[in-house]
Amino acid sequence: MTHFTFRRRHLHHALYMARAAALCLAIPALTSCHSAGSSGPATSSIAHLTHKQVASTAIQIVDVDTQMVQRMNTLKAAMRFSEVLGESLPEEAIIGPGDVIDVSLWEAPPAVLFGVTGFETRAMANGLIAQGANLPQQEVGLDGRVTVPFVGSIKAANRTTADIEREIVQRLTGKAHAPQAVVRLVRNEARTVTVIGEVIANRRMPLTPRGERLLDAIAAAGGVKQPVGKTTIQVSRGGTVVSMPLDAIIRDPAQNVHLRADDVVTALFQPYSFIALGATSAQAELPFEGGGISLAQALGRVGGLRDERADVRGVFIFRMEDALTPGISVSAGARHTADGKVPIIYRIDLGDPASFFVAQDFTIRDKDVVYVSNAPLADLQKFVNIVSSMTYSIVNIGNVVK
Repeated sequence: MTHFTFRRRHLHHALYMARAAALCLAIPALTSCHSAGSSGPATSSIAHLTHKQVASTAIQIVDVDTQMVQRMNTLKAAMRFSEVLGESLPEEAIIGPGDVIDVSLWEAPPAVLFGVTGFETRAMANGLIAQGANLPQQEVGLDGRVTVPFVGSIKAANRTTADIEREIVQRLTGKAHAPQAVVRLVRNEARTVTVIGEVIANRRMPLTPRGERLLDAIAAAGGVKQPVGKTTIQVSRGGTVVSMPLDAIIRDPAQNVHLRADDVVTALFQPYSFIALGATSAQAELPFEGGGISLAQALGRVGGLRDERADVRGVFIFRMEDALTPGISVSAGARHTADGKVPIIYRIDLGDPASFFVAQDFTIRDKDVVYVSNAPLADLQKFVNIVSSMTYSIVNIGNVVK
């Protein structure tokens, strides 16, 4: 055997061993395509989360269908201002501590009391000259009372101006000749609404019998600083706190509710966005309007699904959901965030033509993650490409040694 023949057999043996090694490396990749690289978990991997019994990491998967979307839309409608706060009617002004009132007293001639006071005024009525007194403006004290000459201390807090007028006249009867009283609220400090946040000027706005509405308060504060589509309005009333996008309030007059005393209106800058990952044409964080967008619109904004990669049956929305949301069952040991949220994965099968109508009604929320998994054949194609590149490299080596 010549030296050249021995060398050639040795290289062929090395080539055989290299091919065998490539096959050994390829077999694990065939059973699990993770070594081929991936843009995220496969559909089957996400589905298997439902079978995990680890309480601290249990994640519920909810299939998106017409009934589920209807439940979500019903819940969303129940959280509107018109439902939570109600449409209260304007109320007559109620006097409270800190308010300033003006009291005018009148007496028909012949005047007995007010014809000799230092505050008298005269008015002509039916040919008769009535005597009156305009008293100095008074602030209602912390005890809720004011003092009126010839009447004494009188309770003003939690009463209307008409109530106070009637009591003054009642007390003056027998002391003055046909007495009359006029009580006017000069400065309202007790029935106000506080407007703060992303507005031009934070302020306390007094409420009047006219019945100020939510947008009146925002306008009184000079309007919002940020774009309407990126502003959320929060109303705190007693122990209730509810929020809505400003543009949704503007578009739906029913949400422009009447305000009540001590309401706190807060304008919040909240640029909404969602994240698109996986087999989509674009993987990015995209902003959207405060009024919200549907899943169909969200997929459209990222350029849709990639034809060569996407698993149309594996479109998922990862969301932190309120644990008390109807239709969601949370295991007793599931992990909660500080504000009572739990992780939920919504799944929609776009292989079903009817699901496109569902996608138009499913609303994307702020901080949602929209993920499209790779199709199994896409992962297989990655595997084939790797094996092919390895094979061609080995063939090239063989050609060199021939």
